[in-house]
Amino acid sequence: MADTSNIKEHMKVIGADGVHLGTVDHMDGDRIKLTKADSPQGPGGEGAKHHWIPAGLVAEVEGDTVRLSATAQNAQDMFEEAE
Repeated sequence: MADTSNIKEHMKVIGADGVHLGTVDHMDGDRIKLTKADSPQGPGGEGAKHHWIPAGLVAEVEGDTVRLSATAQNAQDMFEEAE
């Protein structure tokens, strides 16, 4: 696992395949909380939710980008959602 202490708000999160997964809201313990803005939602913004991904998926933090060791789809399959 990469050093997650450099992960900051508004960083881009991409999968190992280069596909955009989300934007960091903040670190929440050993998880990354993603902003609602990248959440699947209706045309009026309804249905947006925060998602969390395990920090253990982080392969690298470089510049303003967090690259995961999993593809974007695999990371989405591991999403935890807000109730």
